Parts: sequence; structure tokens; C-alpha cells
Amino acid sequence: MLFYATIIASFLCSLYLFHRRRSSKHPLLRDYPILGMLPPVLFNLWRVHDFFTEVVTKHGGTGEFKGPWFADMNYLVTCDSLNVQHMLCKNFDNYVKGHDFRDIFEPFGDGFVTADYETWKYIRTILHSLMKQPRLKAFFDQTVQKKILTSLLPILDHAEQHGRVVDLQDLLLRFTFDNIFLTTVGHDPKCLSIDFPVVAVEKAFRVSEKSIFYRHTVPYTVWKFQKWLQIGQEKKMTEACRTIDKFIYSLIESKREELSKCTEEEMNEAPSDMLTVLMTEHGGSEHDDKFVRDFAFNFLVAGRGSMASTLTWFFWLLIKHPIVEAKILQEIRDNFKKNDDRGHGFDEEQDPSQSVSGEVSGMEEVKKLVYLHAALCESLRLFPPLPIQRKQAVKADTLPSGHIDQELVWERSRLFFK
Repeated sequence: MLFYATIIASFLCSLYLFHRRRSSKHPLLRDYPILGMLPPVLFNLWRVHDFFTEVVTKHGGTGEFKGPWFADMNYLVTCDSLNVQHMLCKNFDNYVKGHDFRDIFEPFGDGFVTADYETWKYIRTILHSLMKQPRLKAFFDQTVQKKILTSLLPILDHAEQHGRVVDLQDLLLRFTFDNIFLTTVGHDPKCLSIDFPVVAVEKAFRVSEKSIFYRHTVPYTVWKFQKWLQIGQEKKMTEACRTIDKFIYSLIESKREELSKCTEEEMNEAPSDMLTVLMTEHGGSEHDDKFVRDFAFNFLVAGRGSMASTLTWFFWLLIKHPIVEAKILQEIRDNFKKNDDRGHGFDEEQDPSQSVSGEVSGMEEVKKLVYLHAALCESLRLFPPLPIQRKQAVKADTLPSGHIDQELVWERSRLFFK
């Protein structure tokens, strides 16, 4: 009996000593034996961004998070503006996304979301060049205006006439998904319609995003094991990626076939989607289907979620601040009033989002709306669509706050911008 008691006591002492050795100097949360600091995060998973904002702020802007023992989920979390500036500007080359990041964001392939160093610079150069293309800008303008007039406004009118309650976030997700698909690959998935249909490829994107979030909440070995067995969320991820890849690769194939039949003059003059411009510019013929697929996938995901999130929070804030809403409407009236230089405008009682001619204002016209621009920027400051950025230090580094670590996660919370 004494032998077993000695074994148990030795085991408990070993656990205690291990726990003491891994204890943080600047803990964000209570560090439980075996489970680490994960329990309070799981209890607050439904409000995880607000939760981390509150916790990090309480600890002066920076602190350590320790995951379950042997789970390799240990991070330094910060919303300190000086730390963020140090990582993203002053010592940028020392902070990369790293191998673990690319593993978690596997569906993104080698696109700009997961790229580092020269690959990232190369893709960034291509993106900047694409955005300056007049035919791409023209296509963006035409596409967004058409989608607003033929889908968004009719659905809102239908909801008003029938007294129907609409989930604004779902509506805007569908609106931005259709727009980003049209402008990126030239295909309309038609998610935005009165009956709010379930579209397979849109559902697959949602599943993939949910699966990536899931990978952040469990130990690396757990989701890797699930992937190997093809069970749980990882099975859903595999099926979703298969649906997305099949869809994108088929579009690439049809696009290459379509371009092979066009003359150089037709390709260079007509308004074109991003995929067409990419495949006809910047040595497009040298890029294989995998590169084009990764480029398209990254842009689709980045554009869909960020724009829908921004618009959702923007309209929510307008509801909370009617004075701001009134100023935005007044600015629109002042800039697009009747009998202006272009010969069209709107009446005082007409919806300011539309002109008398039934056309939605284009990009160049909207640039006049300075107050609206400021309101959107304020929405982004308060509710950034990409609230967390994960970075890993290549070499040990001391942050301006005095903290030292090898792997960092900075939270771009609303408090960081205050």
C-alpha cells in the first residue's frame, strides 16, 4: 500500500513541478493543471474577440496564454500599438506566418494569405498592378451596380412590401459573395435572391472558414488525427475543399478555353474580371492552374468575409447613431442633387442611393462622399473585419513592452485603435 502511495505522491509532485516550470510571468488567465488556460476560452467562445479584448486590456495590453499541456498552444497576446508597430513595420522581416499557420490555413494553398518573404512580395506586386488596370476597375463598377439594381434593392423592396424580417448579415454575406465571385472569376453563383437559396459552393466556403476556426481552438495533434481518420470537422473540411476546388478548376479551364479564342485587342480593351486580367497579364500563361486557383481562392475568401463584416457593423452602428445617418443622407443629397452638372440626381423624398435615371452611383462619384468615407473608416476602427493576426518570430526578440517570446499573436481589437 505504501508503495502505491509513494508512486501517486511522486506523480503528483512531478505534475506540480511541471506546472510551476511552465507558469507564465505575465499570465492572461488562470493556468489550470493539464488543461492550461483553455477552459475560460471555451466558456467564452461565443464572444471570443470581446473576451480577449477585455482580458488583454486588464493586463496592460500584453500577456501570455498557455494551452493544454503538451498541446503546443502557447502564445503571447498583445493589443499594444507599439508592439504591433514593431512587428509589422520596424522589424517586419523577423515576423512571419510560419509553417504552423500554413498548416491551419491549408485550403489557401500558396496564396497571399499564407505567403511569406519573396512569394508574398511577388503576389502583392501582382495584386497592386491588377488593381490599377482600367478594364478591371470598369468591370468592378459595372458588376456592383448591376447586382445592387437587379438583386439587392428588389429584395429589400420585397421585404418591405411583405413585412418580412431579413437577416442583414446573411443578406450582405450573399451580396458580397456574389460580387466577389463575379469580379474575381466572372461567374455569378446567384446566392442573393428572394428565396435565399442554398448554393453548394457558398456553403462549402462557410464550412471551410468554420473548420479553420475550429483548428485554432483544439491542439494541433487533435485536428491532425481527425484529418487522418477523416472524422468530425476535418471530414467536412475535406468535402468542402473538394467542392470548392472542383468549381474553381472548372472555371479556370473554361476561362483558358475562352481566352484562346479571343484576339489580343479584345482581351486588352473589354472590361474583364480579375481572373481574366491575371491570365492575360503578368506572364499569365506561365502561371499553372494551381497558382491561379490559390490566387482566386485567397481573394474570394478575403473579399467575402471582410466586406460583409464591415457593412454589417456599419449599418448596425447607423441604427445606434441616427445623427450620423442623417448627416450621411444629407451629404448624398448635397452631392447628387437635382439639376447637377451630369443632368441627373434625385428628389428630396427619393431614396438617395438611387438617381432619377435609376442608376446606382459609381466609384468615381462616391469619392465625393467624404463623411460617408469617414463613417466607414470609423466602423473599421471599432469592428475590424480581421480582428486577429498570428505571427511567429524568426529570431528571439524583445518587444517595446519588454516581453520576449518566439511566437506571437496580436489582437487588432477595437481597443488597439483607441
